[in-house]
Amino acid sequence: MKKLTFKDLNSPETMRNPIMFYKNLIKQQERFFQIDDFYGMGGTWVALHYDDVITILKDARFIKDLRKFTSPHDKQHPNSENTAASKLFDWLMNMPNMLTVDPPDHTRLRRLVSKAFTPRMIEDLRPRIQQIADELLVAVQEKGKMEIISDFAYPLPIIIISEMLGIPVTDRNQFREWTQILMNASVNPSQGTAVTTTLEKFIQYIEVLLNEKRLNPDADLISKLVQTKEQEDKLSNNELLSTIWLLIIAGHETTVNLISNGVLALLQHPEQMNLLRENPSLISSTVDELLRYSGPVMFISRLASEDMTIHGKRIRKGDLVLLSLTAANIDPQKFTYPETLNISREENNHLAFGAGIHHCLGAPLARLEGQIALGTLLQRLPNLRLAIKPDQLNYNHSKIRSLVNLPVVF
Repeated sequence: MKKLTFKDLNSPETMRNPIMFYKNLIKQQERFFQIDDFYGMGGTWVALHYDDVITILKDARFIKDLRKFTSPHDKQHPNSENTAASKLFDWLMNMPNMLTVDPPDHTRLRRLVSKAFTPRMIEDLRPRIQQIADELLVAVQEKGKMEIISDFAYPLPIIIISEMLGIPVTDRNQFREWTQILMNASVNPSQGTAVTTTLEKFIQYIEVLLNEKRLNPDADLISKLVQTKEQEDKLSNNELLSTIWLLIIAGHETTVNLISNGVLALLQHPEQMNLLRENPSLISSTVDELLRYSGPVMFISRLASEDMTIHGKRIRKGDLVLLSLTAANIDPQKFTYPETLNISREENNHLAFGAGIHHCLGAPLARLEGQIALGTLLQRLPNLRLAIKPDQLNYNHSKIRSLVNLPVVF
């Protein structure tokens, strides 16, 4: 088999049928192997198997903070050309947030933000999420058709995270445009200028917002972060900017694609969709199965903080390791009939939200939004079906699995 590149992992063919791609990859590749051309950084290790992925995610020797190994002058730094990847990389190097740093900074940042994501606070959002879902579907119900992403899957989570953060919901369309440019940065090298412009606009927006919150604080999360006074928890200005940037993007992007990918998977498995309609109590296991079967985050990365050997392969300090969540979630050594969508699946310890200290903080919120969105959609639109043929659907050229659009009729 030819040596793979990063482009193979997120090609249009892979995005369309990731299960088939990774099923074959697991059979054909060694347990731990290298690919070329990831962010221009040369050889990069890839882990596919569930046990390897979860072990690395929980191993403190594998870290997140790129600043410990790279600088703009290092050979490991993405090529210095005016590419989207290098522009985003440079920015992240100087704007730390809880997704890009290690303890103790990670512990401090996560502790501050986690106060807004306690189980009680998330459950208290249930009536509001339900209200938004109902309103969005009422707005399109008489039309007999809708575009799932723009009419439903996007506005639902962006309204919720905007209200949590204290951001005007009217700015949500701008967030969508900015997010898509930044999420596509690693796979669209020609967008270097667009990434720079987008980052500048995004940061300017957040800086104006922060000034407003300092002058007129409210009960929202941004106001609370701005007002943090304890020395051990105090955020630097860059940490504050980057944390809010992260919350805006991560606070909606996963859920948008959980809902849209989930709707498509159910439409392509009508027996499972009918089973859910007849048994609404299965909604919780349905969302987790959809996260396993068609989760949007296909891979995450870690850096080796020391030399080590894994499956006979010598991993050097500073080596990058890509962890395939998609492959791990269809590992036959972990899941029974992994290629089958089974909303009644009882044992489902999927890795769609990662694991270890960087396990997705917003997972309970994403689950709740997904449960309410899908449950309400099937309840209100019993004749839901695709408006086009499945092979006419297109995916964004991105590092996550996201549909361009999903037109349906009912």
